[in-house]
Amino acid sequence: MQEQHLITRRNAVKSSVFGLLAVSMPNIVFARQIIERQPVKFSGDELFHRYPSIDDKIVAEVVGASHANLDRVKELVNKRPELSRATWDWAFGDWETALGAASHTGRRDIAEFLMSKGARPDIFTYAMLGAHDAVKSMIETTPGIQTIAGPHGISLLRHAQNGLKSEGLTEKNKQDSTKLVGYLESLGNADGQDKFIEQTEQEKLKYIGDYKYGPGAEDGFSVKLNMRKLLSLGKLGKFGGAINQKAANIFVYNGTTSVEVTFKIENGKVISLTVNEPDLTLTAIKI
Repeated sequence: MQEQHLITRRNAVKSSVFGLLAVSMPNIVFARQIIERQPVKFSGDELFHRYPSIDDKIVAEVVGASHANLDRVKELVNKRPELSRATWDWAFGDWETALGAASHTGRRDIAEFLMSKGARPDIFTYAMLGAHDAVKSMIETTPGIQTIAGPHGISLLRHAQNGLKSEGLTEKNKQDSTKLVGYLESLGNADGQDKFIEQTEQEKLKYIGDYKYGPGAEDGFSVKLNMRKLLSLGKLGKFGGAINQKAANIFVYNGTTSVEVTFKIENGKVISLTVNEPDLTLTAIKI
């Protein structure tokens, strides 16, 4: 009886093993196929380091082109409509969308194209478009919203004024924009909260130059005069956003409220600049 029991157990174990193999065999074969399969190839350049996020270069390009280059915007966005909602930080938190770029430059044509591809309009876009009723309704719904600055610290009123400079405006467009500009001017505070110190051309000259904070080729800033004859701060050798003076030798960058740029003066000459951010203080020596 005991021997019969052992045989039964042995047979049971044997049958179980073969049963498991039978069940598992397709999976083993499939796993072998996966292991032996060659790596999947892809076309194009090397993968972006934050893939599957869209490459920073493409995002920056579409936002930059949206200031003035409709043909390039179409080329980029027709291929990838998601880029109509692209957003870029130019420096220190100066965020701008592609639609925001078209809005503050008065490019109605680019704005309308981006919206047709899925861009999300905001109060600055409606201001540029001269949408009086929409803008007034937003302000009445959220009192004080008219004081908030757009990209690069550009005010709501200036967006509306730039909309009047758009090409191909109809008479109705002009009337609507003029009506909106008048309404915003009547509020008294839609042209920005901050009042900055104006400088003479001679005063600006002392700040202009290159400043280094590290040994790397790009470890530094350049202070230059931009097209509007305002001081600008950019990466070494490049133009950047405007810096506006709020006190003696103290500037703010393009409407960013948490960042200050302080210049150190010795014997009447600028010797360094210091960027003060909430979690970073960085000093660069003038070269």
